[in-house]
Amino acid sequence: MFYNIMESWANKYTPKKINELLLDVEIINSIKSYLLNFPKTKKPVLLLYGPTGSGKTSAAYAFAHEMNCELIEVNASDCRNAEQIRSIVGNASKQMSLFMKRKLILIDELDGLSGHEDRGGVQEILTIFGSTKFPIICTANDPFDKSLAEIRKKSLMIEINNLDYSKIFNVLKGICEKENISYDETALKQLARQADGDLRAAINDLQSLAAVHKHITTDSISTLSFREKTSNIIDALLKIFKTSETSIARTALDDVDEEFEKIVLWIDENLPKEYEKPNELESAYNFLSRSNVYQGRIRKNQYWRLLVYATALITAGVAVSKDQKYRKFVSYKPTTRILALWKAKMKYYKRKDIAEKIAQKTHISKHRAVQEILPYIQQIMKKDLIKREEFVSYFDFSDEEVTWMVTH
Repeated sequence: MFYNIMESWANKYTPKKINELLLDVEIINSIKSYLLNFPKTKKPVLLLYGPTGSGKTSAAYAFAHEMNCELIEVNASDCRNAEQIRSIVGNASKQMSLFMKRKLILIDELDGLSGHEDRGGVQEILTIFGSTKFPIICTANDPFDKSLAEIRKKSLMIEINNLDYSKIFNVLKGICEKENISYDETALKQLARQADGDLRAAINDLQSLAAVHKHITTDSISTLSFREKTSNIIDALLKIFKTSETSIARTALDDVDEEFEKIVLWIDENLPKEYEKPNELESAYNFLSRSNVYQGRIRKNQYWRLLVYATALITAGVAVSKDQKYRKFVSYKPTTRILALWKAKMKYYKRKDIAEKIAQKTHISKHRAVQEILPYIQQIMKKDLIKREEFVSYFDFSDEEVTWMVTH
């Protein structure tokens, strides 16, 4: 099997030092103050919250690296119960590093716990907060779910806003120079603006463009401006492939304006690029096939209430099929089968129109016209020009229909 193992530039160029962070000075000073004064701080945990790509996780990595701390990281959305959180974070919060280093504990995507109070994850984290010997940084996009209220009370909360496009531009410019990418400055600024404050998205877009274009211009950037649907689908794929939390995966298609069948084809095309183990692929494709069964019943009987089950299978089902979340970069691509299916559909409609004309003139069903009459008419029209004219006149075939019959 071949997989896209190209290193993600977003990971490659993650800040390694504090002075490389794009955060405001006040925020950097607040983080530094918390870490230096722990455990004498009033709050046992630091909660960084803000939109995706604003630098929350990068800040934790940079501070851990520069302060020579061992970073213990857990993604909250991947931990489904208290036992998993306790096994990863609980012990690490109490035991000294094997290398006698300080520790920094990072609980990423804290809001992934919301809605699962019954699993004990929130309570277990609160217990860890009360007994930890090491500083804890949590990150979240939106930490204001009611289930996280007690965590908020224990946290020093710092909001991180979207990055200004000029900062993103400077990062993109630096990457282009390091990767020897030729670019127009106007195009790079446009790419930075389109990211809407999400540095990670901007870097991913740059990497995708650089894989196709030798020189980044406004024309190459414009290909991104016409991919709103594609972007939505890619965002959905990221939610499905990069989490094991069903509550997150099930929301993946909420904002995707695309036909269900095409979404399935996107998942089908990119699944083997993301999942590497045979048992993961077997499980994921089993969920896709079961979803297809529901789709068949919906089409046949118009049981649209079954759509919720079909959707759950291709989102949550595929998400939980993997043993672990892969951190590699995968450039998701649309399937060529979409074009093939479209051509097949056009062929079907053309044949259907022709069969209707034959059925009306010969007083038989369309099914019999397709099975018994059309093949013979096609063969005659291909070989006999005179008969072709007679058939065209008699059945009133259009020029397109004649072309279809003599070329298929």
